[in-house]
Amino acid sequence: MSFIIYPAIDLIDGKCVRLYQGDYAKETIYEDDPISQALEFESDGAKWIHLVDLDAARTGSLKNTKVIKGICEKLSIPVQVGGGIRSSDTAKLLYDMGVERTVIGTAAVEDPELVLQIAKHGHRVAVGVDGKDGYVATRGWKVTTDLKVVDLLKRLESSGAEVGIVTEIKRDGTMEGSDLEGLTQILGDVNIPVIASGGLGSIKDFYDLVGLQVNGSKLAGVITGRALYEKCLDLRELISITEDPEHVELKHD
Repeated sequence: MSFIIYPAIDLIDGKCVRLYQGDYAKETIYEDDPISQALEFESDGAKWIHLVDLDAARTGSLKNTKVIKGICEKLSIPVQVGGGIRSSDTAKLLYDMGVERTVIGTAAVEDPELVLQIAKHGHRVAVGVDGKDGYVATRGWKVTTDLKVVDLLKRLESSGAEVGIVTEIKRDGTMEGSDLEGLTQILGDVNIPVIASGGLGSIKDFYDLVGLQVNGSKLAGVITGRALYEKCLDLRELISITEDPEHVELKHD
C-alpha cells in the first residue's frame, strides 16, 4: 500500500473548521464553503478526501449530509467520512450518497460487530481509533476508556476493516508533531494498515512519518488539516515527496 495524504475537512454547521485537541470550544473556521475547499484539494493532486462530521461525532446523528453529498457529487476522487456512524443504516445512508469508505469510531468500541456487518455488505470501512496517552477515547473524544489503542487495533484485525486511522488527541490540531513513539509501538504490534492523524505541522514531521518503519511495516498514510489551512505545508509538495521514494529515504536518514 502506497503512502497516501488525506486532506481533512472537519464539518460543523456546514462549515470547514478545525478543533484544538478535540475541544469544541476551541474551534477555528477556515472555509464557509467546504465543497470549494474539497475541489481545491483535488486540483492540488489529492488522491482521497477525509471528511469528519463533528456535529455527528458529538451527538450520534448526521447533520452535514447536504455538504457531504455535495462533495461526493462534485469530486472524482474517493471520499471517506467519519463522525457519528453508529449503525449500519447510517453507514448505508453515506454509501448511498457516494461515500467510498466510512470510518467507524465510537461504535467500533461499543458495538464491535458493526464493522463486520458493514464489511459483509461489501462496503469499504475503516476504524477510527482515537487515543489519549495510548488509551481509546470515544463519544467525540469526551469519554476515555481503559482500553489501549494497540489492543483495540489488534481486536479489529479480523473485523473486515481495511485500515485503522490512529489519532493522538493531545496532538490533534497542535501542529507540534505526530506521536512517533505511539505509532512505532503500533506498527510493531498490529497487522492492519495504519493511517496517522494529529500533530503534523512541518516538513520534518512529514518526513518522520513517511520514513517511519518497524520490521518492514510502514504507515499507509497521514491525515492533515490545520497545517494545510495555515499554509505551513503545501499539499502539492507533500504529494511529490511521496512519489519519490529515494528522496524520502535520503531525507529520513
